[in-house]
Amino acid sequence: MAAAPPPPSPPSAKRPKMSSSSDPEADAEPTSPSAAADPGQPRRPRYKRRKVAILLGYCGAGYQGMQKNPGARTIEGDLEEALYQSGAVPEADRAAPRRYDWARAARTDKGVSAAAQVVSGRFYVDPPGFIDRLNAQLAPQIRAYGYVRVTNSFNAKKFCDRRRYLYLLPVFALDPSAHPDREAVMASMGSGSELTKCLECSERGRKVPGVMGREGKLPGPGENGANAPVEGTVDSHDESGSIGNAKCDPTISDGGSTSVHGEPGFSSNEKLDLPAFGDGTGAGNAELGSNGVGDAPSDGSIGNEENKLEVTATEEKVKGSNGDEKLPTKSDFSYTDEVKERFNRILKYYVGTHNFHNFTTRTKAEDPAAKRFIISFAADRVVSLDGMDFIRCEVVGQSFMLHQIRKMIGLAVAVMRNCAPESIYDVAFRKDVNLNVPTAPEVGLYLDECMFTSYNKKWKDSHEAVSMELYYEEAEEFKAKYIFTHIAAMEHKEGAVALWLHSLNHRNYPDFRYMETAGAEAKVGAEVADDDEAKVGAEVDSIEEVQMPSDNGK
Repeated sequence: MAAAPPPPSPPSAKRPKMSSSSDPEADAEPTSPSAAADPGQPRRPRYKRRKVAILLGYCGAGYQGMQKNPGARTIEGDLEEALYQSGAVPEADRAAPRRYDWARAARTDKGVSAAAQVVSGRFYVDPPGFIDRLNAQLAPQIRAYGYVRVTNSFNAKKFCDRRRYLYLLPVFALDPSAHPDREAVMASMGSGSELTKCLECSERGRKVPGVMGREGKLPGPGENGANAPVEGTVDSHDESGSIGNAKCDPTISDGGSTSVHGEPGFSSNEKLDLPAFGDGTGAGNAELGSNGVGDAPSDGSIGNEENKLEVTATEEKVKGSNGDEKLPTKSDFSYTDEVKERFNRILKYYVGTHNFHNFTTRTKAEDPAAKRFIISFAADRVVSLDGMDFIRCEVVGQSFMLHQIRKMIGLAVAVMRNCAPESIYDVAFRKDVNLNVPTAPEVGLYLDECMFTSYNKKWKDSHEAVSMELYYEEAEEFKAKYIFTHIAAMEHKEGAVALWLHSLNHRNYPDFRYMETAGAEAKVGAEVADDDEAKVGAEVDSIEEVQMPSDNGK
């Protein structure tokens, strides 16, 4: 009788592509077969994947945001490619971030920068020098500071419990007389405190296609002249609506006292010496506008003297109401204690848990995601960047929606400039009220820190803390060299905030008058109800008067 064949040996287990095992060989990079077969050949070192959190910063100029988007240049796209080129990601996982557990702590909008972003995943970080290899593959305006070993279950998005953003707002943005819209200028004529049209903003606006006339040349008669409606927005990514006639006129109106904006002084400013904006790559990005458009090239057809604007707002003489010519004066507006107290009072309306459906796009009031918790919102300091004063607005929250911070700043500025009443916050968070809220320019916003308080507390005995503490000086240097320089350059060169201020009017944002219209409707409704009650009462009285004699006769 023939012996039974031996049982087949079990197939060898396949090594998973993404192992969560703590076995050091599980994620090891395999050696080549020839190296294993030839004992005389030096063996190639075997490295393993490690779950790490990478801390980095970037300037958002020239990028379409953090999140990877097909066909667009994004921070995440450049970072993923740099990880592959530096050897942190194998060829099999290239352009497949899910295979190495990719996650980001925050998703910044187009043009928004970050001083301390955190991403996580499983990477080959050995041999030593991983950060240097990674930075060698990145543009100068993206800089990795270091990495931290984390637990296998760590996820930069889910484990981040707080995020802090800063918005650097020019002080003049809170001055109601700085950069007024055309309607405000016309309404002020003859009042004794006339507002002045901005020559500088008129020239800046023409360099942005679709904002004021044609790019690089002045509109002539019949070519969308100064008094014709203008289509377009300052920022094509912005949802704030068309500027239209709100743009300032290139000519100065005959008015009284002027309020042409300079850079307001502040005795206790924090002065920051800003270096040049990096090398050629960074400098090129510094020239980009909020919509990615730089200065228009000079056109030979603009040789006409009548089509040139060679005078600036500080050189042009303005006729007063008495016919005398005088130079425009600098605004004496500053961030005084009184202004600071009012601005911080307005920002505190956002603190707490609210329904922020009016402060984002594509999120309905009924969506649970519209409810967000803001931990703090304050603007207590003024910093000076390249001779211009900026208010440091700091907001801390659990998470934020698309455009949420920019819209919160936008409405707060509108209230400070008396475009909207402070009472608008009584209805801004109501689910049954829909408001069109202005979106402040993105250039002044940057992510300052991502916090992992709960994670650090839980794993403090076995893992390093995910924190920027070790890289604070490096991050401050990066901010001064790239982020602050870009913010100052954009305001000096293109007037990102100054142009946006001209759009804050009741024509573009009729909801600024919501409290007036809602109050009028409520008043009319109350009057109608009172009239109805009075009529019913009169009818009842007449019935009683008719019935009483018959009752008495019975």
